[in-house]
Amino acid sequence: MSFSLTNTMYPANHKTVFVLDHTPYFGISCENPIEFEFLKSRTPGFIPMNPISKSLWTSSVESAIEYCRIVWDLFPTGKLVRFIASDTVAHILNTWSPLQQNLTHIMNGMSLIGIPPPPVPLRSVGTPQDHTVLHGLRAAIEAISEPTDLQEKLKSSLDGQKILNKCRVICITSARDNDSMKRLEDIFLTVLNQQNKASATSDKSLSIDHCHLVIINTFPISIDSQVNNHPPKVLSPILTTEVHSIKAPHIPNKFSSIILDHYDLASTTVTGIPMKEEQNASSSANYDVEIFHVSSAHTAMLKGNASDSAAIRTIKDGLEYETTTLKWCTPRGVMGSELQNCTCMHRITPVDVNSRPSLCLINFLLNGRSVMLEMPRKAGGKITSHLLAAHGGEIFIHTLCTARSVLEDPPSISEGCGGRVTDYRIPDFGLLIKQNTLVPIKLKGNEDGGQPIQKMKTRLNRLTRYWPMTISSTLIFNLKNYFDPLPTLISKEKITDDETFQCKKVIYNLISLESKMEPLHPPNTGQRVKGQKREEQYKAMWNELETLIKNNLHSENHRGVYGCLLECHKFNFDEDKLGDKVELDDALNQLDNIGPGKNDQDVPRASVIRATTDSPMSPPPLASIAPPLSRAGLNRSGGIYHAQRTLLEIFASHEKGKSRPEFAGRQGDSLVWKLYPNLKTNDHGPREGMEVE
Repeated sequence: MSFSLTNTMYPANHKTVFVLDHTPYFGISCENPIEFEFLKSRTPGFIPMNPISKSLWTSSVESAIEYCRIVWDLFPTGKLVRFIASDTVAHILNTWSPLQQNLTHIMNGMSLIGIPPPPVPLRSVGTPQDHTVLHGLRAAIEAISEPTDLQEKLKSSLDGQKILNKCRVICITSARDNDSMKRLEDIFLTVLNQQNKASATSDKSLSIDHCHLVIINTFPISIDSQVNNHPPKVLSPILTTEVHSIKAPHIPNKFSSIILDHYDLASTTVTGIPMKEEQNASSSANYDVEIFHVSSAHTAMLKGNASDSAAIRTIKDGLEYETTTLKWCTPRGVMGSELQNCTCMHRITPVDVNSRPSLCLINFLLNGRSVMLEMPRKAGGKITSHLLAAHGGEIFIHTLCTARSVLEDPPSISEGCGGRVTDYRIPDFGLLIKQNTLVPIKLKGNEDGGQPIQKMKTRLNRLTRYWPMTISSTLIFNLKNYFDPLPTLISKEKITDDETFQCKKVIYNLISLESKMEPLHPPNTGQRVKGQKREEQYKAMWNELETLIKNNLHSENHRGVYGCLLECHKFNFDEDKLGDKVELDDALNQLDNIGPGKNDQDVPRASVIRATTDSPMSPPPLASIAPPLSRAGLNRSGGIYHAQRTLLEIFASHEKGKSRPEFAGRQGDSLVWKLYPNLKTNDHGPREGMEVE
């Protein structure tokens, strides 16, 4: 079973247990004062009320309840959450029964256990009570070993096959330092192994295949915690732990970030919502509302243009996750009951459920109206990507189809993104497909040379070592009347002597054309190939021809063609704009003397001299003949242009023409020489012992 299928059938978020620390320490204040006085006008003698501050317990409960609200809004079934409060004992607030998976039941249970107990005085008489979160963690391990209704159905449908019991435990507590947190993780792992041993001999409980323990270490604002965060860490094959140390007022922000990972959610911010002001109904302002939904609602949009997707994704202010900003589109009488061409649909829930903009948007949608969301494009314009509408009292986000409909004709291969016509080599690609079409054959047992599929892969690799995709990126394949049959022959695995002669003949014909300075024209057109100068045009042609041949050195004859190219042509645009070429007469002489029946040893090498033509403006011929270009003259990349020289070679060639006297100490048999021989001629007085050996 694949990993993705396993996580789909047995997700870790099917069973989640919240363990809340209910010890006396959580009864202290968060030290985050909240103003309780809302009156703007104060009469003389008015005494304002003091600000209030939540306790650690209140912040923990509110954050956990909000976490559950988001989960149960988006997943009415299949995602179960249990609550356990821990002080001297473990207070279990609900079970895995679907009837107890609602906020009302949880809030009633919270009101029954009340606030954390007061701290025990030091001088009190009696047995000290053990207030610890470990009671709740032990109860949580027992709870996750209990099968749910869905697991019972899977167990019966799989005919006794093992089902994976994966779960998550979220513990909100407070530790003194890293050592205390480490002991807490070790104790949890020990109890987890003990529970698995007990479950192995019981038919009423399930072994825990994997547990994800998330510990939220919280503390008041004025305290600096000694507990460090650590990302998910594998303590054992069945336990992964992570620790987040945050201040109590920031627990909701942390839960907003981790819930996206726990349930594969995404955030969308609907911006530009017009809304009438509460104080002045005649005026309106634009507001933003953030919603959560399953991340697959953005899959199609994120697969589009990368620059457009990056422009609408931003980090939420003060938080750790990204949100996608989509613009409100003014509704034009579109009702939610009307059909829309959409690809997927998921439930949504507002992040700030009690804010006035969220309430207005939710009520607007529940009244039967729908909202179109637009995605702006970086290049300009916009596209309608999503639709918000309510069905049966629940609000959904619909991902609209922004691509071609299946009912339309398929797009042409020449159409790029947005219908832009590109210059792909479509006829040549079709010929390549035709030449490499696979047909079924029967393989004989005594055949050598490997499997046919491997032979075909080798052939395709050879034919596509240099194969430009577009017309504008190649010159050789656009001028087939000048180069045929060289491109076809050079890509073969083996070429005969006759085919080698044909390839060399193409090279000499090109040198002849370059000697006459004739421009290269594409077939059946009177326009010159892109390029302002003939020199640049020939330079690009020679570079591409060398790249083609160099990528097809499959045999000795292939290397002979490449050697012919290197010996017959040398052109450096940086040093000499005209360069050195094979003279026309020598090129024609080579064509007469070379061939399959000729002896290569009797063939004279082509002379490389400055080009001369019959034009009256031709420069006089050079007196000296430049040596043919060898492999040693190539640059590091193997090109025939722009040969690079090292600093030592430049210095050596510069110093070669200079003559300087050799140091006297190196002359003769003796290596002893008197330093400063004319020193005694000055008026400094005689000095002895200045000779150095």
